[in-house]
Amino acid sequence: MKVMLLGASGVTGREVLQGLLDAPEVTSVVAPVRSTLALTHARLLAPVVDFEQLAGRPELFDVDAVVSCLGTTIRKAGSRDAFRRVDHDYPLHVAQLARAGGARHFLLMSALGARADAPVFYSRVKGQLEDALKALHFESLVVFQPGLLLGQRDEFRLGESLAGRVMPMLNAALVGPFTRYRGIAVTTVARAIVRQVRQLAGPTAAATGLRVLHHDDMQALATIAH
Repeated sequence: MKVMLLGASGVTGREVLQGLLDAPEVTSVVAPVRSTLALTHARLLAPVVDFEQLAGRPELFDVDAVVSCLGTTIRKAGSRDAFRRVDHDYPLHVAQLARAGGARHFLLMSALGARADAPVFYSRVKGQLEDALKALHFESLVVFQPGLLLGQRDEFRLGESLAGRVMPMLNAALVGPFTRYRGIAVTTVARAIVRQVRQLAGPTAAATGLRVLHHDDMQALATIAH
């Protein structure tokens, strides 16, 4: 399977990238980035691109699957419009180009609470992207909706830092249908994404249609033995 990975330079994306390169089912990874990746690998193509001009690079979209870990924050992006461009417009545009190029599967790292009519702007943008991707009719659309991501980030986020300290106690208290609100390690999410790619690439793989995975689903996927 040939895989395109968006967001390869991010915290989760870096973990996913390494997992894809280690996966025997993945023959090559195309990881378009805005600045040069430090990692090099014989099966990795990481072109520096302008995400506004991707339609001019059709050769990049000869892939079987796309994994999107692309995302930012309003603070880092600088405005709501800039945030929406990164978290909604870019992955949707890539999905459209990849689908036209023959891609069969799309895996999206979204967020818990994503809903097109959500009152919170962040969740609303995520939900609108999910709905737009559904309309492209991939054979498999797998949406990962983690709660609070636990792990080392490139930039300090006070709210996440404070929440991370109390999350072990909160996780223990969240049971039954509330387990989806548990915090989850970035490495666990990344392993789950890679495992799902490997399952889709297997000799007996079949189209899964739409799947939305929460905390327990990701934990289970991540722990499947190689």
